[in-house]
Amino acid sequence: LLRDLNTIIRTILILFILIDASNSQVSFSKCLNGPSSSKIPTPSPHFTIRAGRSINEPALIDETMREDDIEQICIIGSGNWGSAIATILGRSAARLPFCNDEVRMWVFEEEVSLPVEKDQDDPGRIAKLSDVINSRHENIKYLPGVKLPTNVKAIPDLKEACLNATLLVFVLPHQFLPKLMPTISVSVDPSRCRGVSLIKGLDFDKRTKLPVLISQSISIGIGGGFCCGALMGANVANEVAMGRMCESTLACDYGNDEVNERTRQIFDERLNFRVARIGDVAGAEACGALKNVIAL
Repeated sequence: LLRDLNTIIRTILILFILIDASNSQVSFSKCLNGPSSSKIPTPSPHFTIRAGRSINEPALIDETMREDDIEQICIIGSGNWGSAIATILGRSAARLPFCNDEVRMWVFEEEVSLPVEKDQDDPGRIAKLSDVINSRHENIKYLPGVKLPTNVKAIPDLKEACLNATLLVFVLPHQFLPKLMPTISVSVDPSRCRGVSLIKGLDFDKRTKLPVLISQSISIGIGGGFCCGALMGANVANEVAMGRMCESTLACDYGNDEVNERTRQIFDERLNFRVARIGDVAGAEACGALKNVIAL
């Protein structure tokens, strides 16, 4: 017990150092290189900002907008949590007027054994996971039994998945990020694209040994002033996928109230996945990491 308490206390101290260090820098959540307002696409004049509204009050969004205002969502990752959040994002993209219907989901290609059907002569058939997801609308390996929206398209080519994306949703083990960053950085335009990390945990600087936020690692890895927020909550992927009542917190500040609100609406489903927004990316991400330590 004492050993566990010591681990928790050390983790809390590290997180306080992390938050303090993050707040002392130019806010990376508002873009690392220069003012955020110059880095994130500003919606057309169709959008109206209401002065004095609270951060969680729904924004006024006009359905009449330019083609440049349409959101293209790309999910980086297709595991259990990635497939679960795809159910939310797929429905949101189909429902919201400012989103392209198609949601792209990058899939690390692998071969899977198809489940045995009653009238199937060859129960040992092997297929590519991306083909199975696109034909059956189900991730039979990582989220079996849950149907994905038909507008979620599995794409094994990372560059193709990121093409023209305006919102990247990162939901994969953080150790895979370094190998993906070079491809993503040349596939997106940081002046039109932003990110949200659903990855719980912390990275560590190899030189200083100090903790680094995953969202910060993503922003630095893509470069060009790329802005990345975080979505954190005490959620279980299977419960989210099955539509049980869950809630989460979106932490982001893209330098524009309408962009922030659009991002919240993309993740929010009133009946089963309630999302509130705050501006404290470092605080939310650190608490998400701490939650996992306490849970373990």
